[in-house]
Amino acid sequence: MLDIIIDTIKDGLKLLPFLFVAFLIIEVLEHKFNEKNEKVLKKSGVFGPIIGGILGCFPQCGFSVMATNLYVTRIISLGTLISIYLSTSDEMLPILLMRGSSLVEIFMLLGVKMLIGIISGLLIDLFIRKKEDIKIKDLCEEDDCHCEESLLISSIKHTIHTLFFIMIISYILNIIMYYGGEDFISTLLKNNSLIAPFISSLIGLIPNCASSVVLTELYLSGVLTISSVISGLLTGSGASILVLFKSNKNIKENLKILSLVYFIGVIGGLLVELVLTLIHF
Repeated sequence: MLDIIIDTIKDGLKLLPFLFVAFLIIEVLEHKFNEKNEKVLKKSGVFGPIIGGILGCFPQCGFSVMATNLYVTRIISLGTLISIYLSTSDEMLPILLMRGSSLVEIFMLLGVKMLIGIISGLLIDLFIRKKEDIKIKDLCEEDDCHCEESLLISSIKHTIHTLFFIMIISYILNIIMYYGGEDFISTLLKNNSLIAPFISSLIGLIPNCASSVVLTELYLSGVLTISSVISGLLTGSGASILVLFKSNKNIKENLKILSLVYFIGVIGGLLVELVLTLIHF
């Protein structure tokens, strides 16, 4: 139990700087946003999914957590958010490096995730992005926290509130994973190889770094094929889903984003399997 508590605290501390930076950016834009900045934001949004897909490749889920808050306040587009979610590697990269995986294998996994993330993000912004003007949402007003007197204090308040929420849920999830969760997932995937991409994508949605750890380990041990692990790693964005449901009051929108990520994860894995089949045909 002590190990679970320590792991939960460590995971929370890793997210702390990303949360603070995100809320500080939000506060600055909320108080300093003007018409000129709005025009720049609209234009830069076109390249958002590309930039997001590249930055999302960096290990840990801190950037996706930061991006979630930026999306909730509409600083970045939905396509950019999805691109970051899909390309986020969370704990995958450190595990692959630790286990001695080849650079070719590592870059292939990261590259496929990044490519799928960028293409998906661009298509989302092109076809289903709302036709409304970009307006920075006031986070303080939505949370009714009355903290607009100081940008720094406001940022610290939002960071503490969100971090506390994440750590509570993460602690519960860590307990579940510790007491049989990993064994259950392994057994489930072994007995359902045909639908493994569907199952691994669901596992990836678990808002905890443990999901990416389990998926990567199962892939390295031969339980998961490369297409199945890609499905799971595409949907795995760490604690960012917790932040989405904590910060965004529109539950219906949150569920749509979750469904969209899951759908792309499954399709992405199946496409990889199809391409590999054609190559070896």
